Amino acid sequence: MQPPLIGILAGMGPRSTAPFVDMVVDECQRQYGARYDDEFAPMMIYSLPTPFYLDRPIDHGALRAAIRAGLQKLESVGAAFIAMPCNTAHIYHADLAAAIRVPLLNMADEALRALPTSAARLALLATMPTVEAGIYQAAIERAGLALVATGSYQARVDRLIAAIKSADRRAAERMWRELLASLAAERVDTVLLACTDLNAVSATAPAGVTILDATRCLAAATVREWLALCHAVRHHHHQPQPLR
Repeated sequence: MQPPLIGILAGMGPRSTAPFVDMVVDECQRQYGARYDDEFAPMMIYSLPTPFYLDRPIDHGALRAAIRAGLQKLESVGAAFIAMPCNTAHIYHADLAAAIRVPLLNMADEALRALPTSAARLALLATMPTVEAGIYQAAIERAGLALVATGSYQARVDRLIAAIKSADRRAAERMWRELLASLAAERVDTVLLACTDLNAVSATAPAGVTILDATRCLAAATVREWLALCHAVRHHHHQPQPLR
């Protein structure tokens, strides 16, 4: 009996693919103690270059069509469900989910479910299209949290993402530290990372600031979904044997 195949549509941006796959591997170890090579979840990874540019407006038709084609390719090779580690792509989540016959996990929903109870004053770090689409803001406000106005630091986030995409690692790390110090000075206690590119620099944070990474939340949800499907398949085949 073959275990279910995870589909991962990544490459948005190109440097975000490898960190997400590593997170899924980490979650296999954390959630069910995977140890031997054949105990890890099988993944079909499609790193898809898409027409997204920081310095010009999005052609939503072209971007949505490219992502939809990527999802359909993963479905065609047998993915049981798909994770899409790109916050901006979730602007189109409803349309994209309707274009395939397998489940498409919702990164934004998973991140919002993971908001720490200790959160009070929050900063959202995302691309301008993600911010403008309001994927996160309404739910944050419904949770009664104060959201620092993104306009006060959005230009700095855009420059940081551009530095990461251009592989200027030293400049990116410096800009990250300076941005986090500024947010801490504004009494921000929780930073919601809603851009997968930021995984390249997000390992450090000042004391008293919690980093909630939407990418990591999606990785955790990916393994939970895979385990649920494994259980359903074993139950269907009347083979109730646990993972080794």
